[in-house]
Amino acid sequence: MFSTAFLDIPALQSAHGEVQLPGSKSISNRVLLLAALSAGTTTIHDLLDSDDTQVMLRALEQLGCAVVRSTDPAHLNSYHITGIAGQLAPALAARSTALFLGNAGTAMRPLTAALALLGGQFEMSGVPRMHERPIGDLVDALRQLGCQIDYLGNEGFPPLRIQPVTAAQLQLNTPITVRGDVSSQFLTALLMALPLVATRQDIIIEVAGELISKPYIHITLELLKRFGIQIKNDQWQRFTVLAGSRYQSPHEIHVEADASSASYFIALGAIAASKGSRPNAQGGTSSVDRVVKVMGVGAQSIQGDIRFVDAARAMGAAITSGPNWLEIRRGAWPLQAIDMDCNHIPDAAMTLAAMALYANGTTTLRNIASWRVKETDRLAAMAIELRKLGAVVVEGADYLTITPPANREAWKPASIHTYDDHRVAMCFSLAAFNPAGLPVRIEDPKCVAKTFPGYFEAMFSAVRAVPGSIPVICIDGPSASGKGTVASAVAEQLGYHLLDSGALYRITGLAATRAGIPIDAEHASQIAALISQMDIQFGADQRVRLDGEDISLAIRSEEAGTNASLVSALPAVRQALVQAQHDFRQLPGLVADGRDMGTVIFPLAPLKVYLTASAAKRAERRHKQLIEKGIPATIADLRADLEARDTRDMNRATAPLHAAQDAFLLDNSEMSVDNAVAQVLSWWEKRQPFGKEPA
Repeated sequence: MFSTAFLDIPALQSAHGEVQLPGSKSISNRVLLLAALSAGTTTIHDLLDSDDTQVMLRALEQLGCAVVRSTDPAHLNSYHITGIAGQLAPALAARSTALFLGNAGTAMRPLTAALALLGGQFEMSGVPRMHERPIGDLVDALRQLGCQIDYLGNEGFPPLRIQPVTAAQLQLNTPITVRGDVSSQFLTALLMALPLVATRQDIIIEVAGELISKPYIHITLELLKRFGIQIKNDQWQRFTVLAGSRYQSPHEIHVEADASSASYFIALGAIAASKGSRPNAQGGTSSVDRVVKVMGVGAQSIQGDIRFVDAARAMGAAITSGPNWLEIRRGAWPLQAIDMDCNHIPDAAMTLAAMALYANGTTTLRNIASWRVKETDRLAAMAIELRKLGAVVVEGADYLTITPPANREAWKPASIHTYDDHRVAMCFSLAAFNPAGLPVRIEDPKCVAKTFPGYFEAMFSAVRAVPGSIPVICIDGPSASGKGTVASAVAEQLGYHLLDSGALYRITGLAATRAGIPIDAEHASQIAALISQMDIQFGADQRVRLDGEDISLAIRSEEAGTNASLVSALPAVRQALVQAQHDFRQLPGLVADGRDMGTVIFPLAPLKVYLTASAAKRAERRHKQLIEKGIPATIADLRADLEARDTRDMNRATAPLHAAQDAFLLDNSEMSVDNAVAQVLSWWEKRQPFGKEPA
């Protein structure tokens, strides 16, 4: 997951690949609560690992559930939940318990209903945005039953205090009325909680107003069946919890992949999975049929958001499906504008707004008032951010119309404010396919952790950038100038990949000796072939891994240095290493540290920095490093060695060390690492096209 302040996505061109979706948030948190209310142990497979589910898991532990995560490497997202059999332990019921539920509506609403009926004392709070999300209609419905719930802040909103009630105090004889036109989570909360008290009589829920998001209620009803609860559904306006209801663990249950998350990759295929061509062995080109395959959810999903498939088809996507997969290709292009009531797919409908940027007219999304009470006011947020890109947007009380930028020149580079809303971040990543070839900045990319922590990694695995658009920052300079330290810090702050080119020769020498290949001209082709098979990773902690093994110390030995010199003398190996360095240029970008990055390997890099320091300062720094590692050294000897190495590097026949003509010179003799990093980032930011308009 990217935890940087922002993530710059370069211009993207096409999509092709397979994506495994995470588990559904809606199903995950429902199943967790149902397992907690049941007797016995339920094993939940493929649980979503996200902020919202972690919030729910912590809450269940506070309620006395045993929560055990599987240690099987093949099933790390499997959990064993031992429930409370519908009853709080006496010790827990006797004391007040504080639950912090973040911004997880799928935890706050159902837990409020369940705890109000379990008989304990609880205080329920969340992040500031949760305290702006309405819960009054649910509280009103629970108060009809006789539940004791107080607001600790603003009327109608969390935080809440729940006081215990006895079964005798509950009023179960008359129907309970709940509004259905604000959030379906209120009805879901009641449906999941009322079986706790429906032991001797039916309990009736009546919905006031139109029930929005019926597909989410369908999910609730289907999962309740799995846990032994039968609910009579009368035209989505009256629900009866049957007498004698009792939660029964199914012992084992699998969580479907998230259909809402599928929407981004369905859109990806519709926008960018078009036929293409590639060079063939005969010197011509071969046709390529690009397709995006989504694994984990199919057309028969119980999730209402699977109906996004129909909306995407209406806009032009070509989609086929199987039991747990979808394949998406571009069909009509440009996409077709639509006018659609989106009440049945409120979350996934946001992705239609992103697709509208590539449509041939004005798209209208209707009946989406529920967007205003989500993680943010999504109607306002989408309107603001779409306009930044150049779209013409009309925001109504419960609708949005989107007209895409009129032409290529009308597109604008934008820094997208995400409002701590995962769906805003994921939707606007699709804007990187704009015909103007402009990058898109996503602020606070880690907000996707709410439902899909690995979203950007999954997206990058399935897309191809416009040739030459993946940015490279080159940091060159003499030995011990601090290149590695500065480069790794810059890469970490931007979320870019890191290349330590100087280490590549040492790694190659180490790999060759381990493979039993002599390092000489006769075996150069074997060593060159070995390079293409190596899986090398340079970490932000300046650790180096080869095929998963930490070799940071191994490549710093005297033998490794000698072998690196031998390797560098073999032209075939040097050429293979040039290609290997180019292969590190991957989405979203690269920071390349070395002595010839800007002059030889990436001469067209948009930012080149030549980092240097006086020989005296470099010797002092190197001396400190060696002493800390217990290696004896003298500053005088180190300085002499560095000066001699500088002379050799500057006068070598191949790729002599010098600053590129367009490089920024940075003498960090008297600078801290933080200051040097800040300077490089400042130069980089000045090269970015993003506007500074307020969010």
